Amino acid sequence: MAKAKNMDVVGKWAFLAGVVLAAVVGVISPSSGVWTMALVVFGLVIGLLNVTGKEVTPFLISGAVLILSSALGGSTLSTLPYASPIFEALLSVFVPATIIVAVKNVFILARD
Repeated sequence: MAKAKNMDVVGKWAFLAGVVLAAVVGVISPSSGVWTMALVVFGLVIGLLNVTGKEVTPFLISGAVLILSSALGGSTLSTLPYASPIFEALLSVFVPATIIVAVKNVFILARD
């Protein structure tokens, strides 16, 4: 039980760190390959550790909306100085997280 609680804490901190890091990376170092890879890793950790069974549907809906609004908002708000890179960095976090949660959900549905 203690191990599950520790993993829950890791997932929550990964979520917070991923969002904050995405905003910081978008401002100071847009389109850096190393930072983008770090954000993708945070997204994978979020998807694997942070979403429980009852949170799957709200997370997938919120993730889909966030992905769509970040993708469209990045191009629409490209005239604002830091908006587009921040949206791209958020995509680097939430696309992998949403994909992992969706795949886990498909396996759960197939098992039932």
